[in-house]
Amino acid sequence: MSTQTTPESVKSPAPDPSFAETALKLGGKSEDEARRTGAIDAADDQVETLFAAKYQTTGSPVHRAVWDRGVPTDLFYFPPTETPASVQRVMDDSVAVVARHRAAGTLLDAHGKIAEAVLSELGGVGYWGLLVDPQYGGSGAPFASFAPFLTRMAMVDPTVAGLASVHGCIGAVDPVRAFGTAEQKQRFLPKLASGERLSAFALTEPSAGSDLTALRTRAVRDGDSFVVTGEKLFITNVAPGRTIGLVCLIDDKPAVLIVDLPPAEIEHFQLKDYGLYALKHAFNRGIVFRDFRVPAENLLTPPRGDGLTIAYHGLNLGRVALCANAAGTMRLMMASMIPWAKFRHTYGAAIITRELVERRLGRIAALVVGCDALVAWCSSLIDQGYRGEMECIVAKIFGSESQKEAAIELFMKTHGGRSFLHGHIFGDNVHEYLAPCIYEGEGEMLGMGFFKSLVKQHGKDFFEPLGKAMVAAGLKKPNPMNPIHAWKLRGAIAPYAKWMASQMTRSIPRPALPADMPANLRTHAEFAADQLQRSALEISKTMSKFQLKLADRQCRMSEMSSRVQSLVVMLCASLYGARQQDEVIRRAADVLCQDLARGLDGRRPTNDYFRTVTELGRAVADGGFRSIAGLRPDEIMMPYSAG
Repeated sequence: MSTQTTPESVKSPAPDPSFAETALKLGGKSEDEARRTGAIDAADDQVETLFAAKYQTTGSPVHRAVWDRGVPTDLFYFPPTETPASVQRVMDDSVAVVARHRAAGTLLDAHGKIAEAVLSELGGVGYWGLLVDPQYGGSGAPFASFAPFLTRMAMVDPTVAGLASVHGCIGAVDPVRAFGTAEQKQRFLPKLASGERLSAFALTEPSAGSDLTALRTRAVRDGDSFVVTGEKLFITNVAPGRTIGLVCLIDDKPAVLIVDLPPAEIEHFQLKDYGLYALKHAFNRGIVFRDFRVPAENLLTPPRGDGLTIAYHGLNLGRVALCANAAGTMRLMMASMIPWAKFRHTYGAAIITRELVERRLGRIAALVVGCDALVAWCSSLIDQGYRGEMECIVAKIFGSESQKEAAIELFMKTHGGRSFLHGHIFGDNVHEYLAPCIYEGEGEMLGMGFFKSLVKQHGKDFFEPLGKAMVAAGLKKPNPMNPIHAWKLRGAIAPYAKWMASQMTRSIPRPALPADMPANLRTHAEFAADQLQRSALEISKTMSKFQLKLADRQCRMSEMSSRVQSLVVMLCASLYGARQQDEVIRRAADVLCQDLARGLDGRRPTNDYFRTVTELGRAVADGGFRSIAGLRPDEIMMPYSAG
């Protein structure tokens, strides 16, 4: 594993300079790359310290499922959260507002954006304050109530659902709630709760996307103000008169300023419009600051770390929200597929009776249930105090990739060539369906982040001492069969050898599962738990093989990460399905787990599987997927219109 230097803003002890220098050479890293990745690692460490030890990454369900003896299955499913009546009323009223405007054709303005009247009316019923504490004018909704609600809102309009996530999860609400002083909370949160000031988070720059250390926007202290100069890009929900969390450099260290934007563009603040296919019903613009003044009292000061700490904190909420939105959006696809498949006849029969179409309906039901399971699980973890980084990454990747598959492989292929007509919901929204694979972190990059979090403590425990011993002994490529090498490294090798021996000789304990769990779902849960436990040894051997150069083996890390993620989804979905009384949901969970298992063991689908998935598809076609009852996302025979 690579070792990086620690930025001055972090108060943890600096690593041994000689070890750091040698590690850079062994790892093939430049000084600049090591510094940048070190800053990311430091920010991650600082976020960890914001949580109690039992809720940090090493105490998380996924980490324990791999590295502890036995899988804590009780942490992979939680009973549904009871939503307070006052919160439920806000949710019901918000859905009613959007549904009414959609029916009346007034949801969008003349420019195709969500109309200001709609945003204002949503503020009036409390939509924008769902995640704001009551003392500041909000509802204080549990996140385990808020996240599934986004699925419900997405079934009415995915953009409106997405804006709630932008505003409350990754916009200014979460940074102020989590890191603001009492005065800052009192000053900003009431207006954010009422919707008087909708919010966004300004992090991305033309040269800073996944690499958050490449920030160039700067704020220089001048008396009672910071003077900001720089450019931001791809900022969703930004418009004059709104409030943003601005990530910038102050004294060469990342920081976050809460910025109330002027009601109109001025010399020092301008918006940059550009053509963007995705998120077309929301404002998505660049921001250019030229000597723009922000009150110094708007600086957020986390108890530990810097602006990257603040940026990372809210990402988990946004990732779960993305998965929740995907669950709603795929329900819209399903609700569109069924009537068309019943209407469309080929060779004298409706295509709804064809196995391929039945399989598509069964598969999309499985993907939806997988998202539902992950949303319920991750949001409950967050409410209980867990950091949940790895778990939320799984939800984001699964949700975005499921939506992509559903759109292209299931929805589009069922509708055929008409999908590309102007006015068809596939053609009009295809970029909306694909964009989540990039937003909140590109999937494969996040997968490597997942893997890094999974192996970090194991590396610290065993491989970091070994690396330091190699440096001290002057060994770049130690040979364990060389008695001299083995003797020089004996102190560092012994603990790892003991761990390896225990892994190779231990038995895998059976997971504790509900007594009434259906047999098929129990089989899936036992398989997932067993493979998660066995993955520890394989992961450790991979770390041992590549040592400091593992960070450069991106393909290997991505592949191993993907397999662990699939096992996590399997375990979560099987436990979720087992707790549902709806037989269609249980069958969908079974189909999803079978699909995931085949991706892991390489087996071909059996005839029994085809029978199971097509029977599920027929049940969906017959109205068995109850949550889509009443949805009418489009017309069966849409009008043909000129482009």
